[in-house]
Amino acid sequence: MDPFLKQVSLIPLNDEERLRKLYKYEILDTPADKTFDKIAILAAQVFDTPSAFVSFVDQDRVFFKAKIGTVAGLSELPEATIATLAVLSADTTVFSDIHQEPMLKNTPLVVPDNVVRFYAGAPIKTLDGHLLGTVSVVDAVPHVATKKQLEMLKNLSEIIIDELELRQTTRNIVRVQTDLMNIAVHDIKNPLTAISLYAKLIEQKSTEEPVKIMATKITSASKRILEDLNELLSLAKIDNGVMMLHFEEVSTIELINKAVGELQILANQKRQKITLQLNCLKTARFDKHRIQEVFENLLSNAIKYAYTDSEITICSEEKDGNLIVEFRDQGQGLTDEDMQKLFTKFARLSAIPTNKETSNGLGLSIAKILVELHNGKIWAESQGKNLGCSFFVSLPLLQK
Repeated sequence: MDPFLKQVSLIPLNDEERLRKLYKYEILDTPADKTFDKIAILAAQVFDTPSAFVSFVDQDRVFFKAKIGTVAGLSELPEATIATLAVLSADTTVFSDIHQEPMLKNTPLVVPDNVVRFYAGAPIKTLDGHLLGTVSVVDAVPHVATKKQLEMLKNLSEIIIDELELRQTTRNIVRVQTDLMNIAVHDIKNPLTAISLYAKLIEQKSTEEPVKIMATKITSASKRILEDLNELLSLAKIDNGVMMLHFEEVSTIELINKAVGELQILANQKRQKITLQLNCLKTARFDKHRIQEVFENLLSNAIKYAYTDSEITICSEEKDGNLIVEFRDQGQGLTDEDMQKLFTKFARLSAIPTNKETSNGLGLSIAKILVELHNGKIWAESQGKNLGCSFFVSLPLLQK
């Protein structure tokens, strides 16, 4: 059983309102977050325990937003069931020595001998009194918690609810802004589509070469404006935490092949050969649409900045439990100054598209954010100007 998803048997039947409050914060099934990790680390430091957690109790499971440290000898911590008990109490729950607690005997909260002895958990409580989860600490030896320690644990739980409220307020504001931007994009899209259509008709009907060339330029400019607007919209969603990821088990090779299939025509136009060396056959839990977007962005850049009649190589391998994908081209390479500006918004690099393609400087910054949302890394390597370059993506594989 996944240690992050455990059966809960003590949640009251009339739990609908608490769950509505929990779901409103959109915290369940979100990736690891440095803010919550730091809160768990502080809790462990305050109590001098090896483990600490920030957990939220759903209808039939406990979701760990932060899980710091381990308890020796236990592969699946009983924190889930203890957190379930703690979330039923509006006060901080403390078990100095779980083996000495009569209330825990003959209950589902069975704790293996000599593994977890001490537990302290402060409920994460909404402003209107609904208990969502706990910030808690555990240890394999008994502890006597001081009043000051328990007060600090309670303060940490209040910081968590403040953070949830702030994020929700920010999301609501951004959603309004995003809705307005969506309306603007939609309003601009209709005339742009019409302009592009008229330009194509002019190109088809006209017998004068200058008119045909001008019509082609109008079509290209309309398409570029629309693409820029859509990328700005995507960036606004990502930057403000509005974009939700939908994780599912996917084939890594399938995602790479799809990206190649989408862009093969562009490579053919420049007589570029795309070579695949895919040595990782494993699956992974990704938002497949977002990771494919990353792969397409990196391949598109390789096509755009590599020379005509050159080769682009895509390699994949497994290393230390991660999928490593390399996009290698024989293009213009990167200078030291370029390396400093990579992945920043609107970055202008020394490389110039080799077939007069356009770039708005947003693609790599979006790719970086999407990769990091998957707890991955993205970086580039180059021997220097006109020596080609490689972009790498590292993403955690699905652990069986």
